[in-house]
Amino acid sequence: MNQFTEFFTKANTLNKLIIINVAIFVLLQFADMVSWLFIGGDWGYVLVQYLAVPAHIKELLFKFWTPVTYMFLHYDFWHILFNMLWLYWFGQIFMMYLTERQLLSIYILGGLSGALLYILFFNTFPVFEQMLTASIALGASASVMAVVVAIAVYKPNHIIPLIFLGPVKIKYIAIFSIVLDVLQIRSENSGGHIAHIGGAILGFWFAAQFIKRKDITIGFSKFLEWLFSIFVPQRKLKVTYKSKNPINDFDYNKQKKGEQEKINQILDKISKSGYDSLSKDEKETLFRAGGK
Repeated sequence: MNQFTEFFTKANTLNKLIIINVAIFVLLQFADMVSWLFIGGDWGYVLVQYLAVPAHIKELLFKFWTPVTYMFLHYDFWHILFNMLWLYWFGQIFMMYLTERQLLSIYILGGLSGALLYILFFNTFPVFEQMLTASIALGASASVMAVVVAIAVYKPNHIIPLIFLGPVKIKYIAIFSIVLDVLQIRSENSGGHIAHIGGAILGFWFAAQFIKRKDITIGFSKFLEWLFSIFVPQRKLKVTYKSKNPINDFDYNKQKKGEQEKINQILDKISKSGYDSLSKDEKETLFRAGGK
């Protein structure tokens, strides 16, 4: 357990998301196996009913946590396999151009957006009335779709080599996925495809704003950092002071001048090579300066 904890701590955000999804899937299967051996039951499926997001508003009020838990929940092997493969492939591309913090925010916000659209459709259109009380949604598909569309809109011409098809631009994969979901709304898994579209909308909104140098995830990222600080104990640092004198005006001005010179270098790089030539750290520095 200690080795697993150490491995999880050192993993990047993408791998942590995959580990969490797989761990929950394994726990559900283990619960099913144990209950089957002793009482012939299926505890895993019972847990799914408490973690999946229901379409019915009244039931949702008593399971208010489910819009978050459902996006980490899988009960079928092929479901989690394809979702995690897509998350890994497109998550890697996402982190080539954007940050891990943005990946986490897009994953969660995309899942929430998918749950919202799913609930909205099932409580609005009469065609879903008969299945409203029994319908539930689970899986990371909406979150994954948000990641796919976000990076496809931000870097539409990124090439992905596909078996049998050869090099394909990522924008065509995203468009094909969205069209497929729209056409399959009438299928048995209508709720899942509606949730996918909700995630896609969030991903598109993020990328469209980010191209304009507006990061809609900043506020949510700060909220997540605050939330993690509550549940994850922070190490207490021992601070020693070598001087009793606070920073003076000269040191302050020198520090500000150094920061400004760094910003100027980044702006010069943009004018020569474009915004896409910046590294992750340079983009973060530019956004922090813009926030100030």
